[in-house]
Amino acid sequence: MSDRELLLSVVRKMVEDDYEKLARIMEGLDEAEVLDIMKILPHALSSKVISVLPSNLVAALLIQLPSEFIEKIIGDLDPQRISDIILSLPEELRNDLLERTPKNKKKLIRELLTFPEDSAGRIMSRDYLAFHVDLKVKDAINKIKAMARRKASFSYAYVVDKENQLVGVLRMFDLIAAPREATLMSIMKTDLYTIDSFSSSEHVANDLKSQKYSSAPVVDSQNRLLGIVRAEKLIQEAREDVAEDIQRMVGVAPEERTFSSIWFSLRRRLPWLHINLATAFAAAGVVAIFEDIIHQITALAIFLPVVAGQGGNAGAQTLAVVMRGLVMREIPRGRFKSLLMKEAGIGALNGVIIGLVTAVIAWLWKANPFLGIVVGLGMIVNLIAAGLAGAAIPIVMKKLGADPAQSSSIILTTVTDVVGFFAFLSFAVMFHEFLI
Repeated sequence: MSDRELLLSVVRKMVEDDYEKLARIMEGLDEAEVLDIMKILPHALSSKVISVLPSNLVAALLIQLPSEFIEKIIGDLDPQRISDIILSLPEELRNDLLERTPKNKKKLIRELLTFPEDSAGRIMSRDYLAFHVDLKVKDAINKIKAMARRKASFSYAYVVDKENQLVGVLRMFDLIAAPREATLMSIMKTDLYTIDSFSSSEHVANDLKSQKYSSAPVVDSQNRLLGIVRAEKLIQEAREDVAEDIQRMVGVAPEERTFSSIWFSLRRRLPWLHINLATAFAAAGVVAIFEDIIHQITALAIFLPVVAGQGGNAGAQTLAVVMRGLVMREIPRGRFKSLLMKEAGIGALNGVIIGLVTAVIAWLWKANPFLGIVVGLGMIVNLIAAGLAGAAIPIVMKKLGADPAQSSSIILTTVTDVVGFFAFLSFAVMFHEFLI
């Protein structure tokens, strides 16, 4: 009799007495051996064994078991257990298993599987290592060795009870150094840092940064282990969010991609282009008010885009800093006013410095010191307005319940154009007799 046949013979004798003990043995075996055991068990007993195995191991087994076998055992599991298993499956296989579940359980399972946008539950990975609390060290090591042959690599192993509740964590070094007959309960660390599956990804990122962890386990309200969140995944999500925010800021839908259809792109872009057109006419209306003086002093037209352009650039700098502060929750509610004053102060200082440089250039270019004064004063006023607008626009939009990233740059450009044109041309009217 081969080793495998002997193993299966022993299993047949013991399973009826203690299915939990069988589950512990199966955890330490290779997947091929576990599959052989599952195939000879009665379906009712298979369901009991699956109910106490770690969810990620069950998911790996279900991928390889016949579909009719899955349908028979899945109906005996409770909805929470089924949802845990589904979450551990690759994304393309989840719907298939969900469709095999009894109709009376399907609705509850769908609710359990639904996590809010931008939550830890949406970005968590199911690629983790978990063992039962009663498993022996030698069996856990055998399992890890088998996984190492498939080039799987883990820094930590998580320990769960028969309800799949997280009770501890193991470092690989502690596992290797422990006595082979010891149980995982005796060597695991119980001082756990966990992430609630409904926590926002921003909150998780801040926590991982402060705790200096590269990853952390994600649990539900019952402390059941659902997956892990890795720092690199959060970085990837942050990059995607930044890309979407950039698109929103200029009136492009975040779901638009490089090769989206022409019709799709037109439908998403045109409304904001119309809004931008309206704001452009608002700026043009300001210029029209001063049409007479521009007609008399044509040199003013040369410096209009200079004043407006510098205001737009300065405002964009402030907008970027404040947007980051809102995303990373660096701006306490009570400090909005001080933030506005700070950015206005920076705008004033930038305005004075840039205004002086521009004034000298205008003076030397047109040989008129008063034109330099007009340009310089217009620059100072516009950069102060740019600092205030760049800070205020995202804060106001957030207070109103709107997305701070949604077309902020369009609003900002309108403010800097209107204020810049009006201030510059108003000073030109004041110094009119010195400019002719």
